[in-house]
Amino acid sequence: MADDKSKKGKQDRNKVSGSENYEIKYFKDKMNVTSQAVTGAIRATGSNDRKTLETYLKGKQEKKK
Repeated sequence: MADDKSKKGKQDRNKVSGSENYEIKYFKDKMNVTSQAVTGAIRATGSNDRKTLETYLKGKQEKKK
């Protein structure tokens, strides 16, 4: 079932929908990573929670340095 864009609340803001391009674009720009990294992080963590994804991606960036 599609996301109801008329219902905006805290629950929806805490998630990054892997099927919504605008959400992936916003999150990739915020984290300074690629779209592929965002979708990979969603798959790797098994979660679409923003904090979980931020922690995962920050950890990946630290390992590269």
